[in-house]
Amino acid sequence: MMKIKALPDVPRWAVLAAHAVPLVTLPSGLWRLALVAGLPVTQDAELGAGFWGSAYVVSLSVVSELLAFLTLGLVRSWGEVFPRWMPFLGGRRVNPRAATGAAFAGVAGLCAIVAWGVYASIADLGPGIPASPAQDALLIACYTPLLAWPVLVAAVAASYHRRRTSGGRGQYGAGRPAASSWV
Repeated sequence: MMKIKALPDVPRWAVLAAHAVPLVTLPSGLWRLALVAGLPVTQDAELGAGFWGSAYVVSLSVVSELLAFLTLGLVRSWGEVFPRWMPFLGGRRVNPRAATGAAFAGVAGLCAIVAWGVYASIADLGPGIPASPAQDALLIACYTPLLAWPVLVAAVAASYHRRRTSGGRGQYGAGRPAASSWV
């Protein structure tokens, strides 16, 4: 069994949830990259075509995955003390309220995107991308995991906040910085 690194006072469920976030964003990113690569994921040849369209789709996939990986900071030492290699911030304590606020702002943004996506699909406001039943099934299979993204981040952020503020328990709960080594 693989050992997942996290701080000793982080609940196991929070560690698993934080590690699940990049995994739930991966299928949609792979679908978008397949689209740019010209694979038959849709019958609309114009979708993601051209340099700028492709650059946008690839950038969206990369940025989504990088934002998903930030959730790991809520269970790792670099979410409590900035890594030494960071200019101006290296070695300084991460403000738990700022980190929690950023995480919950992300949750709010994700909820808005999910709500719009659900509304647009129900109200048929989408671009009307022609697709076969298999292509529709692939699209649904790749995008449905994204529904878990805001829920997982909210749970991990709540755990982080509880652990890092005065009401928290454990070695770092009283607001003391984490161990000096960066994992």
